[in-house]
Amino acid sequence: MDRTRSIVPIGTTGSRTQRSAPAASRRAWLMLGAAFAAFTVGAAVMQSYAVFLVAFIEEFRWSRAETSIAYSVSQLVAGGTSPLVGAMVDRLGPRRLLLTGGALLLVGLLGSAMITALWQIILLYGVIMTLGANCLGMVVFVPLLSRQFVRHRGMAISILQSANAFGRAASAPLVQLLVATLGWRETYLAQATLIVAAIPPLAALFRRAARDRTAAEPVAPSRAAVAPALPSPGWSLTEAVRTRHFWLLFSVYLLTGLGSFLVSLHQLAFTADVGFDKLYAASVLGIGSFLAVVGTILTGALSDYIGREWSAILAYGISIVGVVCALLITSPDQHWLLWLHACFFGLTWGARGPAITAKTADLFPGSQLGTILGVITIGSGIGAAVGSSAAGWIFDLSGSYRLAFLLSIVAYICGCIAFWGLRRPPVR
Repeated sequence: MDRTRSIVPIGTTGSRTQRSAPAASRRAWLMLGAAFAAFTVGAAVMQSYAVFLVAFIEEFRWSRAETSIAYSVSQLVAGGTSPLVGAMVDRLGPRRLLLTGGALLLVGLLGSAMITALWQIILLYGVIMTLGANCLGMVVFVPLLSRQFVRHRGMAISILQSANAFGRAASAPLVQLLVATLGWRETYLAQATLIVAAIPPLAALFRRAARDRTAAEPVAPSRAAVAPALPSPGWSLTEAVRTRHFWLLFSVYLLTGLGSFLVSLHQLAFTADVGFDKLYAASVLGIGSFLAVVGTILTGALSDYIGREWSAILAYGISIVGVVCALLITSPDQHWLLWLHACFFGLTWGARGPAITAKTADLFPGSQLGTILGVITIGSGIGAAVGSSAAGWIFDLSGSYRLAFLLSIVAYICGCIAFWGLRRPPVR
């Protein structure tokens, strides 16, 4: 009788464990879906600045360099505040940051609808809205998802990263249509309505996230991910900055941001200068950006199997082909070149992000991953700020974006070289 009684609890415990695994998996996927939606909202609001840039040039007659200042400040603030956001999410969890970010975005959008001077959009978009969007971005969700998805970490991060592309793709044609029909001030008010409707219910889904430390994938990670991760458990920021790998990752972020934003912010202005209809060009570029959802998920998932380095290099190569297509566009009759540029550049816009972020999680796992990732992300902010400003400055001096596009290719090639240097794990 005693033996029988001792068997029952063991069987019961095992069945409870088996039942808890699917529940943990469902919670993990729910968190991933909520993170994707929140990141999409923030990205859609922030990436629509390319459309407002053209509207500002037409109404206020600002130069390309002047109109790019707000975006450059935004990228610097995004990079500079990423360590703060990373430290906050390590301490407070994603739900509180989502609510804070939504409130900041709402204030920035309402204020942007009433601007009359350049300094106002620099303050509202470049600082306030950027801080808000940072609280809805990668740094907030990567630590949580890296803990929940172990074996498929690259895939999970790539799905999250694709939200940036999805938001960008959806916002370009939609915001251009709203600006053309309602006006740019009313479009800002429409975006503010979106924030009010979306953020509170999304934040509610993360109520248990800060307390839930159960991994949905307790199995061992793939060979591509586990090789660099095992030798260096529990890294602190102080230990990480002493390694060559930390600064290589910083360089990769910087070069990737530089190469991407020497092109992306000014794409619509470039096509308008060539002679394309603005709504048509925005639609083509938007369709190309939708491909980034596929490209980002594909490269992130591939990184789990072929390695982070090869996945990133493939993405760099496709982006370079897209920039070359833009260099060849000289007239509005070259629709096929515009489509090729939109598809190739759009397919891999942001596609290196999952490989870079997953590589960071592979190399520097531990409770301070959010802080480490935040500091490394400063490089992305610097690169994006320099790239977007430099492209506008180059156009004002030369009347062309050709040199900016050539420098983009150079930055991508240097990014490939820096990423290849991350093949072996760091030693403490």
